[in-house]
Amino acid sequence: MTVEYFARADFERAADVLRSATTQQPTIGLILGSGLGDLADSIEQAAYVETRNIPGWPLSTVEGHKGRVVIGQLEGQTVCVLQGRVHFYEGYTIQQVAFPVRVMQMLGISTLIVTNAAGGVNSDFAAGDLMLIRDHLNMIGMTGNNPLFGPNDESLGQRFPDMSVPYDGALRTLAHQVAAAEQITLHEGVYACLSGPSFETPAEIRMLRGWGADAVGMSTAPEVVVARHANMRVMGVSGISNMTNDTNDSTRTTSHDEVMHIGAVKIVPALTRLLRGVLREMGTSSS
Repeated sequence: MTVEYFARADFERAADVLRSATTQQPTIGLILGSGLGDLADSIEQAAYVETRNIPGWPLSTVEGHKGRVVIGQLEGQTVCVLQGRVHFYEGYTIQQVAFPVRVMQMLGISTLIVTNAAGGVNSDFAAGDLMLIRDHLNMIGMTGNNPLFGPNDESLGQRFPDMSVPYDGALRTLAHQVAAAEQITLHEGVYACLSGPSFETPAEIRMLRGWGADAVGMSTAPEVVVARHANMRVMGVSGISNMTNDTNDSTRTTSHDEVMHIGAVKIVPALTRLLRGVLREMGTSSS
């Protein structure tokens, strides 16, 4: 398969469509995962752009991902929110998966907050919990699909970006402070990114746990790699939508419907309060 790489002009063309929809200048980007997109509905002074109208933008085919970009005000911050994302398993190249982050870079966004629905690998977790991402295992990238493959444009970022601190320490501290104030249980751990779309086998879960993973999902890491290449600060939160199976004798099964249900009932209210609190505090602190 021939891979077509994007150039800066492609990202600028897409950014121009978003610029034409609003005079507001977003500085914070949010990517909302499966079932988590309703937060964007509460944005004030909102400008809406359907992703099908943005050149080069990949279109989501998964339930729970609206395919819309919203720019406006949320807790005193000017934000650019992606209601839904695309995934590698949908058949897109990894460069297409990361395309929206590049467009955010063109818009001047310096901080990215990314969320996802994930399976709990850490047995201390429960469905409905939140996990602040400290680090990740980019299994897609490690097996040959890193979004930085191909020609490197130095105006976008250096050829070999450092990934020793993928998720910003000050933002993690701020998130814990907000969680404590809001009485939200907030774990912290390592997120493993697999390609999907099949859920993991018990043997794979045992392997991931042995490698230090606390949660597993099918997104986020490619976007974070590009965000760090762009020198953005990153905060990531996983909503634990289900607990994974680590034994073949289990009668428990996992489905996308379960992910959506747990997200709507348990995760969204707590995650909304957490993100609102972080955005609010970012406006009053030096984080």
